Amino acid sequence: MKRILLPTDFSINAYNAISYAFNLFKKETCTFYLLHTYTPAVYQTEYVLHSPGQIGLGDVYQTEAMEQMEELKKQLENEFSNSKHTIITHVAFNTLVDEILNSSEHEHADFIVMGTKGATGAKEVFLGTHAVHVINKSKIPVIVVPDRFEFEKPMEILFPTDMEVPYPPEQVAPLVAVAKEHGSSIEVLHISTGYELTEEQDQNKKQLDASLKDVTHVFHETSSQPIIEGISKFQMTKQVSMLAMIRNKHTFLERIFIEPVIQKIGYHVSIPFLVIPILEEE
Repeated sequence: MKRILLPTDFSINAYNAISYAFNLFKKETCTFYLLHTYTPAVYQTEYVLHSPGQIGLGDVYQTEAMEQMEELKKQLENEFSNSKHTIITHVAFNTLVDEILNSSEHEHADFIVMGTKGATGAKEVFLGTHAVHVINKSKIPVIVVPDRFEFEKPMEILFPTDMEVPYPPEQVAPLVAVAKEHGSSIEVLHISTGYELTEEQDQNKKQLDASLKDVTHVFHETSSQPIIEGISKFQMTKQVSMLAMIRNKHTFLERIFIEPVIQKIGYHVSIPFLVIPILEEE
């Protein structure tokens, strides 16, 4: 049984990501944990000390959130009626990112699925602030779903890599699981730096090939070019419906998040993005 954590702020964007999760894991026995957090701006010590009327404010927010959560649960049960799926709700007074991380560990979640829209909705935003923080800190795979993305089976999954880390079966297991479920082809893209693979990179590539043996996969090489440009060009040649990466802070996934060029070129994710943490997590 899979355990899927689904953060929500009751927005259309959040519902879209939740819908994606119910469709992606449609054939699997799953427990979905709907998570909502509330942090009233005025619910602070100084307000409570000087204004007794504020003391119950947190209870009001909690009650409203729990009512909205029950409505959401009923809506999902009606729209995605599935005997294999169980929905559990959780409302907490906490910051969203902290509660996501705490809940994912407490519930032994297998995936976190959340929306990507930034607070401003600006198209040049690669991922929303919350999504970036969750990806950077999560110990489990995260799937971020673009705003307004309509579900489609991930028949081709783009997996860019610099071949700088090992790929034992357990490292790519989440990717293989998704590919097996949907009969996907994993398109492994290595963007060349202009040099041949080192001996270590070559070993990593062979290990990756072995770890993907149970699913269809193809290796692609591209000439030296900016990483984001290489990904974008490949997406124009293939009908890719999911992007997947290993979060290796020493290599290019980290640079994607901090490189200023992203905002300059307005790179925008138009397909779901699966990010798998490196096994050797600190």
